[in-house]
Amino acid sequence: MATANLGFEEKLWSMADKLRGSMDSGEYKNVVLGLLFLKYVSDSFEEKHAELEADEWSDSEDADEYLAENIFWVPKEARWSYIKDNAKKPDIGQLIDKAMIAIEKENPSLQGVLPKDYARQALDKVRLGETIDLFSFKVGDEDSRSKDILGRVYEYFLSKFASAEGKNGGEFYTPSSVVSLLVEMLEPYKGRIYDPCCGSGGMFVQSEKFVEEHQGKLGDIAVYGQESNPTTWKLCKMNLAIRGIDSNIGTHNADTFHSDLHKGLKADFIMANPPFNIKDWGGDKLSGDVRWQYGTPPTSNANYAWIQHMVSKLAPAGTAGFVLANGSMSSNTSGEGEIRKNLIENELVECIVTLPGQFFYSTQIPVCIWFVSKNKSKTGKRSRNGEILFIDARKLGFMADRTHKEFADADIEKITKAFHTWRGTSDETYEDIQGFCKAASLEEVRNNDYILTPGRYVGLGEVEKDIEPLEERMIRLTTELSEQFSKSKELEEQIRQVLGGIGYEF
Repeated sequence: MATANLGFEEKLWSMADKLRGSMDSGEYKNVVLGLLFLKYVSDSFEEKHAELEADEWSDSEDADEYLAENIFWVPKEARWSYIKDNAKKPDIGQLIDKAMIAIEKENPSLQGVLPKDYARQALDKVRLGETIDLFSFKVGDEDSRSKDILGRVYEYFLSKFASAEGKNGGEFYTPSSVVSLLVEMLEPYKGRIYDPCCGSGGMFVQSEKFVEEHQGKLGDIAVYGQESNPTTWKLCKMNLAIRGIDSNIGTHNADTFHSDLHKGLKADFIMANPPFNIKDWGGDKLSGDVRWQYGTPPTSNANYAWIQHMVSKLAPAGTAGFVLANGSMSSNTSGEGEIRKNLIENELVECIVTLPGQFFYSTQIPVCIWFVSKNKSKTGKRSRNGEILFIDARKLGFMADRTHKEFADADIEKITKAFHTWRGTSDETYEDIQGFCKAASLEEVRNNDYILTPGRYVGLGEVEKDIEPLEERMIRLTTELSEQFSKSKELEEQIRQVLGGIGYEF
C-alpha cells in the first residue's frame, strides 16, 4: 500500500530546489541524486565502521567486513565527513568527482554509474556547498540505514524531479500509486521479477517493500530488468544500491527489442510501464522475430510489441501486469485487433483495469493496466478460463496536487479485492458490481469484437435518485440566486466607494 512521507522530505526538497537557481531540472537531478547517493553509502559505511571499531577483534579498515553485509567500501577521501568539512572550498567540485571515482574503483558493481561532473565551471560551487550542508542531516537516534531514511528521500526526490520535468519525467518514474496497485494485485512473494523498461527501478523497490510488509524473505525474490536510456539506467543502479536490492539490470543500458539482455529468462512476475505509443521503435528490423507468436506488431506503434515481448518472457505459470495507453484496448490499426483477438482466444488476457486521467507526469491521457497470465486456471481456487475480469477505476483516486491524481489506500484495496476474489485467491466470494467490475465471458468479448474497454462490460454505476420535487427545487434555487444578486450589489457599491475615495468615479 502507499507509504506516507517522512514529514521532512517535502521541506528538504523545497530547500534543495531553491539552491538550484537557474539550473535546468534535468541537469540538477543528477547533481542532487548523486550527492544523496554519496551521503547514503557514506552513512552506511560509517555506521558499520563505528560498530567494528567498538569490537576489539574486528578491523574497521578491512573492506571484506563491509562487503559481507552488502555495504559499499568507502575510501577516506569519499566519506561524507570529509566532503562536508571541505564544502566551502572552491575546489569542492573536484573533491566530489574524485570521491565518485574512488567509490567506483573500490566497488566494481558501480563502475560507470556515478555522476562525475561536479567540477564543471557552470556548476555554482557556492550553491553546491550549500546543498552539501543541507544533506548533512541526522535523523533521530537510530541509524538512518535501518530506518530507510535516505532511501525514502531518494524516492521522493525522484517523484519531484519527474513532476518538474513533465513529459520527460515519465521516462524514469512511474507514480507510486500505480506501482503499489500492480504489486498488490500480483503479490510477488517468491520468484523471478522482471521489468523490460525498468526506469529508475520503482517496481523493484515496491516489490521488496511488499515482501517485507508481508513477513516474506527478500532472498525469495530475484530481480531482473533492462533500461535503454543511459542516464536512467544509472539512476536505477543508484536507486537499487541505496535500497540494498540485489539485482541484474545488465552491465549497461540497452534497447530491449534489439538487444535483449535476458534472453533465457522466464519470469514468474512481470511489472512494467512501457513508453506509450512509441512510433520509431525499429520494428522493420524485427520482421519474423520469434516473439511475435500472435501476430507481427505494426512498425508505427510498439504497444503490441511490448505485450508480446512480455508474454514471451513469462514462466509456465507466470503473470504480467503492465501499463498501456487506452488505445491498446480497442485499436484495430495495422493488425493490432487481430493480435488482441489471438491473445484473448489463447486465454492469456486475465484482467483489464482502466485508471483515471492525470496519474502520470509524462501524459495527462487516461491509461489502463493489462494483466496477462500463462495459466489462468492454476493461479487461484477456481478456473478462470473463458472469462476476463473488467474493472473501471476511472472514478477512484483524489487530486494530490493541482495537476496529479493518486489512489488512496482504500482505492487500491477496492480494486485488488475484486481481482483476488475473482481469481479465487481470497476467501470471499466474487460478485459483479454495477459500474465498477464485471467478469465477462469470452463469448461476450467476441460479441464486442474483442474490444477490451471495461466501460463496455461493467455498465453505468447506480445514479442517486433525485427525490426533491421540482417546485421545491426551483424555490430553493431562486432564493439562493436572489441572495447572490444581493451580495453582488453590496460588493459593487463597496468597490465604487473605494475607487471614489482615491479620485476615480464611474
